[in-house]
Amino acid sequence: MKNKIAFITGATSGIGMATAKLFAKNGVRLILCGRREERLKNISEELSEFTEVCTLNFDIRNKEAVFSAVKSLPHNFSEIDILINNAGNAHGMDTIDEGNTDDWDAMLDINVKGLLYVSKAIIPGMVNRKSGHIINIGSTAGKEVYPKGNVYCASKHAVDAINQGMRIDLNGKGIKVGAINPGMVETEFSEVRFKGDSDRAEKVYQGFTPLKPEDIADIIWFSVTRPPHVNIADLTVMSLDQASSTIVNKN
Repeated sequence: MKNKIAFITGATSGIGMATAKLFAKNGVRLILCGRREERLKNISEELSEFTEVCTLNFDIRNKEAVFSAVKSLPHNFSEIDILINNAGNAHGMDTIDEGNTDDWDAMLDINVKGLLYVSKAIIPGMVNRKSGHIINIGSTAGKEVYPKGNVYCASKHAVDAINQGMRIDLNGKGIKVGAINPGMVETEFSEVRFKGDSDRAEKVYQGFTPLKPEDIADIIWFSVTRPPHVNIADLTVMSLDQASSTIVNKN
């Protein structure tokens, strides 16, 4: 894995940041992507102690920005070995009749269209080289539907379908494709969903031990370090206390 190049979206927090740190400590060269320029700068400085780091500051909802950013990569970072489609979020938690259409647009634009734009920009190079590994970060929300999860669940079901479609379409082209589908992970996710209401966000993770971003990073590392003939196609992971999206053992 040393000196391979990994492209990580949503690298400024949560699972993306934890994955970047683990990869860096194992000598993987990094292309870190995110919207928050100052955070990109800080994590780049931190991880440059371990590996070479290139940062791209863009919004994956912007198709032109995605293709321009990938095209701007310096030659020594142009041959991407691993793509981690991690960027994604939830906006709001309302019944379908009370949902905010701006929230719907944000989730579909980021979770579905953004993933597709980034993939479209990178996959052709992998096909040409007959080599590559794509990890799509899904969710248990892509495996079931829960109350007031409507459009968010739909977006993650789309990721599940895209992951399967990618694996089928790229079969025989030397490219591994797999999805990691976490349950509840303690990140900024709930604070974003509840639009900055930190008290409400904190309550989501109270009374039990949720997954940590580092837990998912470990699983991603496991997936990308399997022998050439092994592909982790689809993996779902929850904490011990979580049985489903709606059944959590809280004390």
